[in-house]
Amino acid sequence: MPSTVTSRRRQLGNEIRRARQAASMTQQEVAELLGCSQGKINKIESGTVAVKNAELQKMLEAFNSGKAESELMLELARSSSGQRGQWAGYRSAVPQWFRTFTDLEPAATEILSWHGERIPGPLQSEHFMLTQFSEDRATDVTALVRNRLDRKQVFDLPRPPYYRFVLSEAAFHRVPGGQNPSVALDQVEHLLDLQSRYPKAYVHILPFDVRLPYVPNDFTIMRFSDGTKDFVFVEHVAGGLYLDDEDDFNLFNDAWDRLRGAALERHDTVAYLQDLAKKYRSQIDF
Repeated sequence: MPSTVTSRRRQLGNEIRRARQAASMTQQEVAELLGCSQGKINKIESGTVAVKNAELQKMLEAFNSGKAESELMLELARSSSGQRGQWAGYRSAVPQWFRTFTDLEPAATEILSWHGERIPGPLQSEHFMLTQFSEDRATDVTALVRNRLDRKQVFDLPRPPYYRFVLSEAAFHRVPGGQNPSVALDQVEHLLDLQSRYPKAYVHILPFDVRLPYVPNDFTIMRFSDGTKDFVFVEHVAGGLYLDDEDDFNLFNDAWDRLRGAALERHDTVAYLQDLAKKYRSQIDF
C-alpha cells in the first residue's frame, strides 16, 4: 500500500507510545520533560500533530531507546513532516475532520464500510454527486466533485486495498432530491461497472427482509499493514470520530461481521442491481 504523511505520522505515534510504555513513563511525565501539555503528547501519539526533531530526541533519550528503534522513529519523523500545502486549492474543500480519512484511505490494506441510507462517496456516480451537492445548495460544487473523484483513484492503485461495502437496500430508495429514475439508474449502472472492473472492490446489499435485531449507524473500519494503527471512523452531522481503542474496535468488527453475514453475496448483489436497473429503465420516458 502507498505510504502517506498521515499514515507515517500515525505509525510514528504508535512507536512513541510503545517506547514510552516500555520505559514505564506516563504521558504527563513526558509532557513535563518537553514543557508542554499532556494533551499534546496524546495528539503526538495518535498522529494528529507532528513532533519536532528536538522533542523526539529528548523522548528517545528519556526512553533509553535502542539504536535501531531510534533510527526508525527519526526516519518516520523526517518523512512525515512534509507536504505543506497539500490541502490548498480545490482540496481545501475537504473538511478538517475528514482529511485524516481521505489521506489514509489509499494506505490501508483493507477497508470495511457500512452505510444504511446513503451511497458512500467512492461509489457515487458523477450524476449522483452533482445531484447531491446541488440539493445541498453547496457553493463549491466543482471542488467537491473533484475531491470525490480523487478518492475514486484508490481503486486504480497498483496495489489497492480490499474495499468492502455493505449497503442497505434503503440506500437505493433515498436518492438525493427524492425519487428520480434517471439519477438512480445512473448510480446503479455505475455500481455494476465498478463490480466488473475492480476485483478488490466488493459491494454487498443488505435486503430489508434479513433477520437482524437492528442495524447500527454508518461506520468504516480501516486496517493497515505498515504499522499504522487500525481504527474505526464514525461520521456524524458535526464531523467524525476516529476510534482505535481495542475494545471499541472489536465491537465494530463484530457489528461488521453480523452485517456482512446477513448481506447478499457478490453475485447475488449483481443480480439485484441488474433487476433494479431494469426497473428504473422502465420508469424513464426515452
